Amino acid sequence: MNTMRMACLLAALSAALMSSAAQAQTSEPHRGGVIDVATIGEPPTLDPMASTADLVGIVSQHMFETLFTFGSDWTVVPLLAEKLPDISQDGRVYTIRLRDGITFHDGSKMDSADVLASLKRWQTVASRGQQAASHIASVEAVDPLTVRLTLKEPFAPLLSLLAFNNSAAVILPEEDVAVPLEKPIGTGPYALKERKPDQYIQLVRFDGYKPREDAANGYGGARHQYLDEIRFVPVPDPNTRVEGAVAGQFAYADSIPVESVGRLQGGKTEAVTLKPFGWPVFVMNTKQGLLSDVAKRRAVLTALNPEDMLIAGFGSSDFYAVDGALYPEGYNWHNQEGVSAYGKGDPEAAAAALKEAGYDGTTPLRILTSRQYEFHYKMAEVAAEYLRQAGLEVKLDVVDWATLTQRRQDPAAWDIFISHSPFLPEPSLIGVMQDTSPGWWVSEAKTKALNAFNTEADPAKRAALFGEVQKVFYDEVPAFKVGDFNAVAAKSPALQGVTPAPWPYFWNAYLAK
Repeated sequence: MNTMRMACLLAALSAALMSSAAQAQTSEPHRGGVIDVATIGEPPTLDPMASTADLVGIVSQHMFETLFTFGSDWTVVPLLAEKLPDISQDGRVYTIRLRDGITFHDGSKMDSADVLASLKRWQTVASRGQQAASHIASVEAVDPLTVRLTLKEPFAPLLSLLAFNNSAAVILPEEDVAVPLEKPIGTGPYALKERKPDQYIQLVRFDGYKPREDAANGYGGARHQYLDEIRFVPVPDPNTRVEGAVAGQFAYADSIPVESVGRLQGGKTEAVTLKPFGWPVFVMNTKQGLLSDVAKRRAVLTALNPEDMLIAGFGSSDFYAVDGALYPEGYNWHNQEGVSAYGKGDPEAAAAALKEAGYDGTTPLRILTSRQYEFHYKMAEVAAEYLRQAGLEVKLDVVDWATLTQRRQDPAAWDIFISHSPFLPEPSLIGVMQDTSPGWWVSEAKTKALNAFNTEADPAKRAALFGEVQKVFYDEVPAFKVGDFNAVAAKSPALQGVTPAPWPYFWNAYLAK
């Protein structure tokens, strides 16, 4: 991305990769060992097509692989595909050559029949696959190692959708595409050995794995299996994750509260910060209930004070920025369209707007949240007070994260749910941009703006067109972006080869002797 801020991040990532490469030239990293990784909870599924939850992607990306993925500069790079596709001059036909000799965990060889069956399942099961499906005319096998994908019209986000690691277009054996997924069999560097719900998910090295020959490059390039075993341990309480990291119980602990950073200095753990990481978001139910009325959604936007919410969630401005643009300054997609509606924090004006919109003063506004991401809950408490000052009857529904990801699928169960997202390399990957994503934002204006954006191939023109998308976002308020934030994790000093990333991965990681 052509930005100062992204350039700084990319420089740091490149330096880490160069350092790892230099070390590899002098000595091969130590092979062997087991690491425990503390996650925010139990993933609702191990089927990466069936969920957009980051937790599912973090675990499943070690087991399953996609045709493409993202490099360290967030460009799309090949993974199971041999190279980037050959694209016809009219932008409609993608010819994808597959890598030869790729083996599934069950010992079978991957070919185009597996890819066809997997992409068909993806278009049916995955929300991102459904997003792509309306643009796809056909997928066919040219030969055992070549697939041809034909679009109805040019669709710029296609490769990013195929590369993403949640709601993911993973490649499964042709015989293993049942819904729900019966056997978690992929081509990844690690295979599932055992899952004990609420205790651990045990992944072990897949000896039949064939890494790419090119250098490690973000999520792309060579994926080396230095560790014997990775155990993902659900630890819903954030303070327990911190104390476990401090005690040396976990080699890596994800999503650490920022106020605990001081506890991570020296000894058996250290802080890992990804800056900037992404944005907390209050997703609104546009399909059913109180907030199906756009006027009431605009009133909610007027009522909320993002700075107070961010202070509650992150404490210090070292970890957040008050910013209503969907991408911060320095990103290619940054613009200020519609942002004047953000940051009002004016409950009185919101109360007047609610009265004009016909709010009865008694219907509850149900906010669905979880304490496994502690900043979600803290922001919910502040938001609830501002909304009550605006005259809304607010109900906080606090559940575990797995329950939240299930309950948000039911439009009758909530009015707002709280989540967060990294700054994604392709705006069309943002959840609310998909008609079928919980929140179910569907409108003529959205469709028109997104179609213009998605059918344009020129990056400069696309950047300008995204301004129109953001303008519609603020006019119709399908969600409330609270601001920008930095993510913090904890890592053992003995765990080497880990590059800070939105969805942490542990191929290429190793334990120092």
